[in-house]
Amino acid sequence: MEKVREIMREGRRVAKEDPRRVVHSFKVGLVLALVSSFYYYQPLYDSFGVNAMWAVMTVVVVFEFSVGATLGKGLNRVGATLFAGALGIGAHHLASKSGSTGEPILLAIFVFIQAAVSTFVRFFPRVKARYDYSLLIFILTFALISVSGFREDQVLMLTHKRVSTVIIGGLCCVLVSIFVCPVWAGQDLHLLLASNFEKLSLFLLDFGDKYCEAEENDDTKEVVDKRKRNFDNYKSVLNSKSNEESLANFAKWEPGHGQFKFRHPWKHYLAVGELIRQCAYRIHSLNSYYNSDIQVSIDIKKKLGEPLRRMSSEAGKAMKEMSNSLKKMTKPSSSNLHVQNARSAIKSLTNLLDSGILKEVEPQELISLLTAISLLIDIINLTEKILESLHELASAAKFKSKTAKSEKPNAKSIVSVQPTKYHDDHVVTIFEDDDTSKHNNRSNEVPIDEEHETKCVSCNHTSPRDVVECDNVSPK
Repeated sequence: MEKVREIMREGRRVAKEDPRRVVHSFKVGLVLALVSSFYYYQPLYDSFGVNAMWAVMTVVVVFEFSVGATLGKGLNRVGATLFAGALGIGAHHLASKSGSTGEPILLAIFVFIQAAVSTFVRFFPRVKARYDYSLLIFILTFALISVSGFREDQVLMLTHKRVSTVIIGGLCCVLVSIFVCPVWAGQDLHLLLASNFEKLSLFLLDFGDKYCEAEENDDTKEVVDKRKRNFDNYKSVLNSKSNEESLANFAKWEPGHGQFKFRHPWKHYLAVGELIRQCAYRIHSLNSYYNSDIQVSIDIKKKLGEPLRRMSSEAGKAMKEMSNSLKKMTKPSSSNLHVQNARSAIKSLTNLLDSGILKEVEPQELISLLTAISLLIDIINLTEKILESLHELASAAKFKSKTAKSEKPNAKSIVSVQPTKYHDDHVVTIFEDDDTSKHNNRSNEVPIDEEHETKCVSCNHTSPRDVVECDNVSPK
């Protein structure tokens, strides 16, 4: 009884993870019941005979979860069956000309040659990626027709019945897969990449605060507990390559659906996904330094905390914006801004490091800190590359540009006004409202109102008037 309850709990969990699995199960049952009528209904059985079972076998091996996988397997099976059937008939005809003694020998030679050549071709990477199943069916069908045709007088009729039942079974699978609650592999790939962007952004948005606050608390137990809290969301991105490649391969077979046209640039998705994984590997290494037993002193982290937080948070915001843009199929607009702000924070951190702030840091702590900073800078560089790759995808897929009507008004939104001003190791970055159309004639002025934020990184002055009146800042 306990095992039954455990199975039921597992079934509920699997169905809750993806309700489409339940629908797919019913679809498979529906198609199998449909093609079984060829065997149960006497007029159909008289037409196809025992070969009606090939329709059932076709449904079992062809019907996959997504439309692309089903369509790819169905076309591969039908094409391979037709080609192998034609060659099988030709081989049987040639072998029959050699007499009763030479016929089995020639048939065996033909089977050997086609099986050996087809098996070798299956090792070709490009062929294996898309046509491995068709070659497997080709070997099977040719051998069955050649061997059974030796004892069957009407080999042409035999081939016709088997090919017909295979086509009928494959066609039933494709039609039900497309028109009954379809699951599109292309849409799943699109959403998978958007989800991967979001997982990386969640880590980066929280990393700066958690890393800089790890030792600011005197409670040792709380510090240990914080270090044990891993950011597990990003780890699924590390092993997403095979899933992305299979979805992209299936998506190439799918017809146009929704916003995805027939020749949608799926290869660009793989390029973006590869860069996302590279970024995830850096994040995985960075996470190890967050959980490391060797931590930098509180004073150093306080001095470096502001630029480190900005570097991490701005990279996270860029990832978040790219995730939202991909979901809505619009060109990323503000990600460039966040990348620029992250690079501005890198310059601020460089100025602090050049000032000799790490002279008295222990060697082990110094190595740990500099390695973490290096990884974070590398993540920002990769974020910029990912953004470039996403722009290429958006251009190839003809994503729409964001318009003022599609964006929600937000009085607190900010954009950066360039250039950043430097003087005596001070960095002043000015942020202003996104609605730049209202300030085109005042781009050189420092806005002073409640909707704008001006901040001096070194002096920590947040009031606009205090920053402008700061003695250490001279206008450019």
